[in-house]
Amino acid sequence: MGLSCMRRLLNRYILREIAVTFSMILLVLTFVLLMGRILQLMDLMINKGIAFADIARLMLFLLPSFLVFTIPVSLLIAILIGLGRLSGDNEITVLKMSGVSLYQLSLPVAVASIAAFLLTAVTTLFLVPYGNHASRNLLYEMTRQKASIGIREKVFIDDFRGILLYADKIPPHGDFLEGVLVSDNRIARESSTIIARRAYLISDPESLAITLRMEDGSTHNVDAGLKNYRKMDFRFYDVRLDFNASFGEDGPAEAKSSRELTAAELVARLRNRSAPEPALREAAIELNQKLAVPLACLIFALLGIPLSIRAHRSVRARGFAIGLALVLVYYLMRLGGEALVETGRLSPVIGTWTPNGIFAVAGILLFLSAARETSPLAALLRRPGMKLPPPSSGDRSSARRPS
Repeated sequence: MGLSCMRRLLNRYILREIAVTFSMILLVLTFVLLMGRILQLMDLMINKGIAFADIARLMLFLLPSFLVFTIPVSLLIAILIGLGRLSGDNEITVLKMSGVSLYQLSLPVAVASIAAFLLTAVTTLFLVPYGNHASRNLLYEMTRQKASIGIREKVFIDDFRGILLYADKIPPHGDFLEGVLVSDNRIARESSTIIARRAYLISDPESLAITLRMEDGSTHNVDAGLKNYRKMDFRFYDVRLDFNASFGEDGPAEAKSSRELTAAELVARLRNRSAPEPALREAAIELNQKLAVPLACLIFALLGIPLSIRAHRSVRARGFAIGLALVLVYYLMRLGGEALVETGRLSPVIGTWTPNGIFAVAGILLFLSAARETSPLAALLRRPGMKLPPPSSGDRSSARRPS
């Protein structure tokens, strides 16, 4: 009874040490990632008249895509710092001398990693697709409700991809634009300049598209060699606006992108063999990522335990440095694998799961070597049923011979 109570207290102590550090690091990392979007969102609120409630909703929808990255990273750094502090204070050494093995010390870490795994799985499988789709719809609604979003009078606006827009006057109600000048550079060989007396922004709820409808104007085209000039007068002329550059999102589209699909929807898209090959590769990459990213929590925990039990004075600095270095290597490998998959040089399974496999093997070797207090190579060789060769007779004689 006394031993069982001591183990429960030890597990709670280690789990609390990891949980507190994990919460602080998760908050800091998520806030740092949000800062890059906060500046852009504040520009929408100050210069483009978006309500604060819509900005808050947009931040909430973007939060899951950041948590998928920050949860595994925070878990790894929390393990390195939490167990590293215990090792730096020689508490782990005392526990080992009291008969507590590394396997018993790893139980609360396993509980924390499983909790992080479940949280990441729910986030990547359900919250991220919902957040991406909801943020796109919210951007469309903000654009539809306020016709003059992002457009200021007497200012050249280049927020739309391939289009430079200028409006001489915008009424206070913002229902239309007057004195409109549009430079359309979406066709590389022939740019077009459009001048119109008035223009309206028209929304299409079915395709989530925004169209700039101009009336009473003319188009002016000059070829690449500046030899031919063509002018066309019109009563109405429509230009579809692409908000990709303006809001940094995937923009309006008739169908959901791969990032907006759940795992079941991705599987259904992969079964549709009539889809183009790039779309199928993109869906395969996204599906494998949704499955591989949560497992990174378990792999980081397996790798973090042996790296954190070595005594060191500057525990926090060492934990941050090792954690960030491992994360950098992991995500560089993942990005490289995804790039090879997109070009068709690797299959989605190999390109996505290779970083997890390499880090899992390294974690197992380091964990076994730390548990047996041997080198990683000895842990690899010392498998069940395998015996290390005895020293040769020459080695014995040299060991007996005094130096």
